[in-house]
Amino acid sequence: MTPTSRRRMVPAYLATGGRTRPGGDGFERLTVLFATGAERPSALAELEAEHRRLWDLLRPGALTVVEAAAHLRLPVSATVFLAADLVEAGCLHARAPIPRAQQTDRSLVERLLVGLRTLR
Repeated sequence: MTPTSRRRMVPAYLATGGRTRPGGDGFERLTVLFATGAERPSALAELEAEHRRLWDLLRPGALTVVEAAAHLRLPVSATVFLAADLVEAGCLHARAPIPRAQQTDRSLVERLLVGLRTLR
């Protein structure tokens, strides 16, 4: 086994505490997570090491749930549990993903171009 292909020694389900559903609102894969402040909250002391790793990862800036899962080398579903716990403890904020833009009406754009050209 090469150093880059090492597997986790602890199964991912242990990071969730064996739960099957996260607390609070469910997160989407593109939910943006960010730390509540630069100082380590006291609530982190009561949580597991995986929770602290996630908070430390998000302290410098925001990441989506998928990006955080990749950095932590955890499944997205396990990362959702960790994030939900941290949001509930007040250590993280979560923002819904930005919705995909709707298709622009082509006739509207063409009328806008005609109007701009007449301004010349």
